[in-house]
Amino acid sequence: MAEGEGVTCNKQIILRDYVSGFPKESDMLVRSGSMGLKVAEGSNGVVVKNLYLSCDPYMRIRMRQLKDNYVPSFTPGSPITGHGVAKVLDSTYPNFKKGDLVWGKTGWEEYSLITEPEALFKIQNTDVPLSYYTGILGMPGMTAYAGFYKVCSPKKGEYVFVSAASGAVGQLVGQFAKLLGCYVVGSAGTKEKVDLLKNKFGFDEAFNYKEEPDLSAALKRYFPEGIDIYFENVGGKMLDAVLVNMRVHGRIAVCGLISQYNLDQPEGVHNLFCLITKRLRMEGFLVGDYYHLHSKFLEMILPQIKEGKIIYVEDVAEGLESAPAALVGLFSGRNVGKQVVVVCRE
Repeated sequence: MAEGEGVTCNKQIILRDYVSGFPKESDMLVRSGSMGLKVAEGSNGVVVKNLYLSCDPYMRIRMRQLKDNYVPSFTPGSPITGHGVAKVLDSTYPNFKKGDLVWGKTGWEEYSLITEPEALFKIQNTDVPLSYYTGILGMPGMTAYAGFYKVCSPKKGEYVFVSAASGAVGQLVGQFAKLLGCYVVGSAGTKEKVDLLKNKFGFDEAFNYKEEPDLSAALKRYFPEGIDIYFENVGGKMLDAVLVNMRVHGRIAVCGLISQYNLDQPEGVHNLFCLITKRLRMEGFLVGDYYHLHSKFLEMILPQIKEGKIIYVEDVAEGLESAPAALVGLFSGRNVGKQVVVVCRE
């Protein structure tokens, strides 16, 4: 049925049940239903057509049954939700009108009714790929910006290490650090990604952590004078190795711990005494606390993109049906760059 006729078929990605261990494609299913294309009178919301969906590591946490978590668990039997780019089809919210492009939280489905439209961002700049609002111009971009500039308080000439450095956030942190005049090393899990870090993103050095039997020795090799800033995306053994290689008064921004998300019992960290002896500052952060800086962030990043000073790599999966495989692939390192699912090209 064509848009605007009231009701349309709506394909959705459903979580079957809570997940233990590594997620599998079979933990999700594709279901078709129907969807009204008008917001009910007297309610506050928007109906959107989803264009691009973002696959992000934090979504694995939502596949568990958790209480008092910073983000609610998914509901088995219901559509998965995440960040995406969408086109407004109907709105009773005064800030959006039909035809507007937005990014923010939406459903993993062709059409969504969003009942908290105040959390959406209107897309004003359309002279860049719309998919960038799932990545460099959206939540991951803001994460890199807030974590590096606001949490790490970087200075020119400092030594910066980024784990999971070819991902949606890491590739930006490394480039921000280089533009500031820092020495930057990244870790990744394949030769292809290591080459990408050095040859495309401009990292000074990069290494494949899977080929390093002693992570502490590897870091000592790349940082003989120690690390000033560690942008933490991994956790576990990598964090332990970093702690003993930090310089006095170093800073660690804890963005994610992807090595722990599929474990029933998280690994312990053994070198925390270094926080005392090296007078380190280790701080976790949530990007939502920094969204008020989004317009300032765009003023910085858009010219850098257009001038070619910042490069962004996406791994694009075509079609809503490809979303489960794309999401699962994050946890085996299958993606190269920001993982995006195209639902419908505008």
